[in-house]
Amino acid sequence: MPKPYPQEFREDVVRVARNREPGVTVEQVAADFGVHAMTLWKWMRRADVDDGTKPGTSSQESAELREARRRIKLLEQENEVLRRAAAYLSQANLPKRIYPLVKELAVDGVPVAVTCRVLKLARQPYYRWLEEPVTSAEFEEAFRANALFAAHRDDPEFGYRFLADEARGAGAVMADRTAWRICRDNRWWSVFGKKRGRSKRAGPPVHDDLVRRDFTAAGPNRLWLTDITEHPTAEGKLYLCAVKDVFSKRIVGYSIDSRMKSSLAVAALNNAVARRDNVAGCVLHSDRGSQFRSRKFVRALARHQIAGSIGRVGAAGDNAAMESFFSLLQKNVLNRRKWATREELRIAIVTWIERTYHRRRRQAALGRLTPVEYETVMTIPALQAA
Repeated sequence: MPKPYPQEFREDVVRVARNREPGVTVEQVAADFGVHAMTLWKWMRRADVDDGTKPGTSSQESAELREARRRIKLLEQENEVLRRAAAYLSQANLPKRIYPLVKELAVDGVPVAVTCRVLKLARQPYYRWLEEPVTSAEFEEAFRANALFAAHRDDPEFGYRFLADEARGAGAVMADRTAWRICRDNRWWSVFGKKRGRSKRAGPPVHDDLVRRDFTAAGPNRLWLTDITEHPTAEGKLYLCAVKDVFSKRIVGYSIDSRMKSSLAVAALNNAVARRDNVAGCVLHSDRGSQFRSRKFVRALARHQIAGSIGRVGAAGDNAAMESFFSLLQKNVLNRRKWATREELRIAIVTWIERTYHRRRRQAALGRLTPVEYETVMTIPALQAA
């Protein structure tokens, strides 16, 4: 693009063209100064407007209008910066938290210089951030925090040491002290931790109470109950999550582990579904334990098309039928003697459930039949065969 002619040169050419001798044309004057004839004619018309001899907007007025438009555009850009920075500024004062806004405004046409001037930011740090928005240290910190949050969300009762173990198992390597710092900064406390100025409340129910202490069912896989019990051994505690069918009082699924995590309840549910047919529409009732309110457990219910049901806070009677089974287990197995290892207790629990409770222990509520016998007699195929 050719450079514009100097203003003084323009004025000289126009002055010569106006005062040219008779017989000398404008084209000749233009040729003498090495400009195009049409260019000279435009300069002359502009000069006539500036002098007021012809109507139109003068050069001074045009310059003032351009300056006014520039200032208006600048003010609009500054107002846009302040308007869109309000949300950012209300949440953080750190420059790195505002740099994304600078980038967004630049995409919308607001110069970086204008935004940085309004927000009192230095441009060089912004450009360094633009080349590397997330440093490797920040990415690693976010990866660790995500792993800790996922573990805390699934098992809210875990302290930072257990959360660190879960995070390391998911691939986020960190020291316990690092896990403590991240949990402290984000206030991810264990629900069993010390009170911190607030009274402990039970978690919100994720389902309604569909049972209301009516522990009856017209057929198998209509109503299931579930709960978790624990018992100590010399190696540490052992946890059992069992699923009971109200119709036959049979334990249709269970899971045993050394930790009371949400995965324990999910495993028990999956085991129950794997061993039964036509479970869609079944109601599974539990208390308000965090394992039964976790996202993993709720997703498992939805995947198997099972309706969830949760009792009230502190109302043991809302799951009394399940508590009665655990009471039998406590008397017949857990409290019989001291257990040296988890493996020893696990074998005893499984043996009692499958051999004694299911196939030998007759119950008055089942017409003096065992749970297995009752299901065999009362299911529809057995009745049709009879």
